[in-house]
Amino acid sequence: MRVAVTSPFFHFFPHLKDELLEQYPDAKFKEQFPSIGGDELVEFCQGYQGAIIGLDRFDDYVLSRLPELKVIGLCSAGADHIDPAAMKKHGVRMGWVAGINKVAVSEMTISHIINIMRNFHKFSNQMYDGNWPSLRNGALLNGRTVGLHGCGHIGKEVVKRLIPFGVNILACDRLDFSDFYEEYGVEAVDQEELWARSDVLSLHLSRNATTIGLYSADVLAKLKQGVYLVNTSRGNIVDEVALKSRLESGDIAAAAFDVYAVEPAIDDPLFALPNFFGTPHTGAGADEAWEAMARSGIKGLTENWIPEPGEYPYD
Repeated sequence: MRVAVTSPFFHFFPHLKDELLEQYPDAKFKEQFPSIGGDELVEFCQGYQGAIIGLDRFDDYVLSRLPELKVIGLCSAGADHIDPAAMKKHGVRMGWVAGINKVAVSEMTISHIINIMRNFHKFSNQMYDGNWPSLRNGALLNGRTVGLHGCGHIGKEVVKRLIPFGVNILACDRLDFSDFYEEYGVEAVDQEELWARSDVLSLHLSRNATTIGLYSADVLAKLKQGVYLVNTSRGNIVDEVALKSRLESGDIAAAAFDVYAVEPAIDDPLFALPNFFGTPHTGAGADEAWEAMARSGIKGLTENWIPEPGEYPYD
């Protein structure tokens, strides 16, 4: 099988590149880091039976022009850049490992929570601007009620890391994780209770038809006054215009996001707010996570299936 590799991870781990070439000597590697799509993606993958990809978008336009392509191995935590209907239509298989970056994202989540509660980002910016903050106050995580919207692979890892902080943990998920909740002292709640009670609310949702736009202006208005909001999951889940308004009013005390409705996020109005902290979709940005994701892409060439629209992870 000839394999086209669009994921940039292999350039950072030459030993993985060598391992892949031993299995697939005709593999070729894309040099640029940014994801590609459309005609550029078609041209790169033309004549190849397999692809190992990052966040490159495979839709009907692309797949209809790649008749030889049979399998795609994903080096990503999410799979929302793959169109399952198009994959099924063209009989292309997908290899994907859910939660592959769960440790990296969970560590980032804890960091983001503490950062915005203690105002570290704001104070650092003031220092960099040549000012020594006269008031250096913040709030403790200890004793707070932390709500997790989504308690799958990443949410569970966040729970484990929250316990030493002495917090009360709420979780809302469409699946039944009662055994896990009992083991770690998590209280299962519905969405309304999650929004009403959480001092800190952290989102760990996949992006699908049920979650896109879920955190609308109306839902943000239901959050507890002075809540701290963290999103390290996916963009387009939170209405960013409504978020900006509630940050400006103080209804939401502070927010930290790693994902945005439009990426790359350049000159986003949220960045001008002192109580907003943003990172550039780098939740998986740890060497260990990148290597694991690259290996999952290789594995996906031999362990795969044809995705079904409406079934996980497209439900």
